[in-house]
Amino acid sequence: MKTYGYAALSADAPLTPFAFERRALRNNDVAIEIVYSGVCHSDLHQARNDWQEWGPTVYPLVPGHEIIGRVIDVGSDVQRYTTGQWVAVGTIVDSCQICDQCRRHEEQMCREFPTVTYNGRDRLTGDITYGGYAKHVVVREEFVLNLPEGLDPARAAPLLCAGITVYSPLRTWNVGPGSRVGVVGIGGLGHLAVRLAAGLGAEVTVITRSAGKAEEAHQLGAEHVLLSTSDEAMQQAASSFDVIIDTIPTRHDVSPYVQLLDVEGALVIVGALGNMEAFSSLPLIMGRRRITGSPSGGIAETQEMLDFCARKNIHPDCEIINMQQINDAFERMERGDVKYRFVIDMASLTAA
Repeated sequence: MKTYGYAALSADAPLTPFAFERRALRNNDVAIEIVYSGVCHSDLHQARNDWQEWGPTVYPLVPGHEIIGRVIDVGSDVQRYTTGQWVAVGTIVDSCQICDQCRRHEEQMCREFPTVTYNGRDRLTGDITYGGYAKHVVVREEFVLNLPEGLDPARAAPLLCAGITVYSPLRTWNVGPGSRVGVVGIGGLGHLAVRLAAGLGAEVTVITRSAGKAEEAHQLGAEHVLLSTSDEAMQQAASSFDVIIDTIPTRHDVSPYVQLLDVEGALVIVGALGNMEAFSSLPLIMGRRRITGSPSGGIAETQEMLDFCARKNIHPDCEIINMQQINDAFERMERGDVKYRFVIDMASLTAA
């Protein structure tokens, strides 16, 4: 299938129009016309080859792993999807399907490593995968998600990465009514963590360095705001959280947040990738506290999250942009000048 999109041709080049070929439909494939594509900070990092320790970026790179679109064709064996149906695609598009992790519906932790939506390799041909900054995508049926009624297609895209990244640890640590949840940072991940935790019935506190975030935090659904710059407030809040979702995207000291955990509480890191500051093991041992991490979720859990958001009317806060604005959006995203996520209206995309 001939298609077109925007691609980075090198680490220091802006994204530019790019024509390319999608694979012909296999029997279990779904062809999708992309209507909206979310802009994730990962897209920026990959375009600039910032994560070489995880594997270098292969150019040309077509980013995008938060995809909303309509089905335009299906393979002969496809049973779940029909032409015209609204669907979604997230961060992975294939996995081995036979390892223990895949069998427990944790395809994101496939023992053979999942095929990521872009800058990955097709499991059959070895071709580099291209993502959602494009007019069309072809995806294996098992990795296509149904977009439930009740979700606004124009605002749902960030749920496919940011949403599931914070929903998965909330479910893993059994957050629900009576749970005391802290969220460190209000950004693309943090604002969804607040809304999702509140939607699950938890008592939510935003932990922030800025007193000016209080009104914003309450509007998102947080009951409390804790100033991490106040030694007195932090001391008073000691041992008062069951789960803390840490969305800070850069290297930082987690010690102040560990002190906030109650016995057997968990600090879940979802923002920072790479080395972190050293910390004392004493509060972990004395309180059986945990510092852990979490990737995105599997396909079944992602569908659960989409259905949950539809029932609870939970949407990200989005700024809709044209495809031609993507390089400016990258610059703004790097400056933190977005509240809270960009979404590309792919109707603005013209043939390369």
